[in-house]
Amino acid sequence: MSNRITIEELQSYLWNSAVLLRTSIDAGAYKQYIFPLLFFKRICDVYDEECVQILEEYDGDEEALEWEENHRFNVPKGAHWKDVRSVSENIGSAIVKAFRAIENANSDKLQGVFGDGAWTNKNRLPDRLLKDLIEHFSSKTLSIENCPEDELGQGYEYLIKKFADDSGHTAQEFYTNRTVVHLMTEMLKPESGESIYDPTCGSAGMLISAIAYLKEQGKEWRNVAVYGQEINALTSAIGRMNLFLHGVKDFTIVNDDTLKNPAFIQNGQLQTFDLVLANPPYSISQWDRAAFESDKYGRNFLGVPNQIRADFAFIQHILKSLDSKTGRCAILLPHGILNRYEEQEMRKKMVELDLVECVIAVGRNLFYNSPMEACILICRTQKQGKRIGNVLFINAVKHVQKNGTESLLTEEHIKEISQAYFDFESIDGFCSVVSDEEIIKNNASLSISMYVSSSIADEEDTMTSEEAIDTWIEKSASMHGEFDKLNRLLDAEEQA
Repeated sequence: MSNRITIEELQSYLWNSAVLLRTSIDAGAYKQYIFPLLFFKRICDVYDEECVQILEEYDGDEEALEWEENHRFNVPKGAHWKDVRSVSENIGSAIVKAFRAIENANSDKLQGVFGDGAWTNKNRLPDRLLKDLIEHFSSKTLSIENCPEDELGQGYEYLIKKFADDSGHTAQEFYTNRTVVHLMTEMLKPESGESIYDPTCGSAGMLISAIAYLKEQGKEWRNVAVYGQEINALTSAIGRMNLFLHGVKDFTIVNDDTLKNPAFIQNGQLQTFDLVLANPPYSISQWDRAAFESDKYGRNFLGVPNQIRADFAFIQHILKSLDSKTGRCAILLPHGILNRYEEQEMRKKMVELDLVECVIAVGRNLFYNSPMEACILICRTQKQGKRIGNVLFINAVKHVQKNGTESLLTEEHIKEISQAYFDFESIDGFCSVVSDEEIIKNNASLSISMYVSSSIADEEDTMTSEEAIDTWIEKSASMHGEFDKLNRLLDAEEQA
């Protein structure tokens, strides 16, 4: 008999598991324990569901239950959820033993996926607390019939968002505003059979957004090859669980440093992909600049960034990872990459190579712990038609809706911004098509305000100090660009 779980019930069920930890675990560590238990419960419930179906299909032949090809994942004897639930002492040790047994029995898919939480630390996780958690999760059956993959995936994403809200300082590394991700995916339009890559994939939200787009379009998504790399071991494990829970099977997520040790190499070169979605860490200073200076994969083809900001190292890695014909990317970046003087030559080369297709300014307060505006940089290896030799600038800073303390893009915002991108036409006060030549004349500035007119009166009256500094930098770059234009005109008049 089906006991279909509603989305509301699922969200309450998942969040209440975290509530049990509130007095024992810091908010930032919830994910280290809740996600593995959820995944463990799902694997076992689906395994049981498969066993029922197998017995029906094979007329009660119990030998068929042992055939690995009949199961998504193999659950060894003694490592089932029910086995752990029956334990009353040293529950943490029983959990770890079950995790390792399942990982080893599915080593090609699940090795390391449960992480290395301190399950046996009884000061942090006493048997009583673990027993409460086990019993809470046992209150619902997470079979596919009760909780289809898309719905469980939605619940998982809800939990990721809640943990990001609760954990504060760790949020940006862990969670990117999903409405912004939706916009990025909408503009790149993934296709069946393509390869999709995120070099700083976090909990795999961008990769899942690409799959969700194909599902919504009614297109085949199971033949899409998904790749990701993530430097944080726990976050990469959460990303793998997230993909599994969304029903994605053809994926490779690697836990390593993308700039130092890129994971995807073919014939001594970076593997290339049809589509790249990314939100790299902003302006990190702890990276190996010396190694990048002599990078064997040629990822410094635009230049070597300053030690204090690795933004253009990530940008170049992504550009080198694009397929030479079908490659396209959408990268969420700090606004400073558009006009910082230290990166002028790198921007110039990028524009000269005609890689930049669109630059979008998105609104403030869309990102955790940062009121500053960010931008989306869209690049393409083979631009077509009127896009060749031109860049579209879109000023979408007003396309923001506040929902309590959270800001988001509505479906209407996403539709309007993406439509402007596809139309690739100038609209006064909103977007402007600018030639590569003009951009290079403006010291290769990609500052949106330099190319899209806006009314100062329309801007918000109040700003934080960070917002004011950001705005000042952008206006300053725009002013210098206008002075350069004036000087060129004066020089031309004198020569005439």
